[in-house]
Amino acid sequence: MGRPRGFDEADVLAAAAAAFGRRGYEATSVDDLVTATGLHRGSLYKAFASKRGLFLAVLARHVEEVLPAALERARDGADLVGGDVLDLVLVAALEAAPHDPSAAALVRTACDLLADRGLAAAPPAGVPPVATALLGARLAARWPTP
Repeated sequence: MGRPRGFDEADVLAAAAAAFGRRGYEATSVDDLVTATGLHRGSLYKAFASKRGLFLAVLARHVEEVLPAALERARDGADLVGGDVLDLVLVAALEAAPHDPSAAALVRTACDLLADRGLAAAPPAGVPPVATALLGARLAARWPTP
C-alpha cells in the first residue's frame, strides 16, 4: 500500500496553473513547476506522470471549476479579459490543442462555457473586431476534430 499524498492537490494544481498561465506550456520547465508547487520532482512525476499529465490535470480543473466560478461572477466578457482567468485556456489553445486531442477537448469545453453564457468582449483598443473573430476562428480550425 502506498503512502498517502503529503500535499494538497488543489494547491499544487493552482500553483502549476499560475506557472503555466504566466509562462506558457513550452516555456515552463519541470524545474519551474517544482519551484512553483513546492513538490520534489519525483513526487510530481508520481502524482501526474509527466509535465503533460500535470498540464492536463491543471487544465481540466480550470475548465471544470475555475472558469465556471469566474463566469458566475462576471458581468460581461470585459470582466474576463481584464483578469488572468482566460490565460490558461489561451496557452492550451495555442500550444497544446493543435496536436493534443485531450487538450483540444478541454479548450472546446471552455469555449462552449463562454458561448453558453453569451459572453463577448470588445477587442483591445486598436484591434478591429473582425481581426479578433478571424484569429479566433483560425485558432479553432487548428484543433483536431473530435
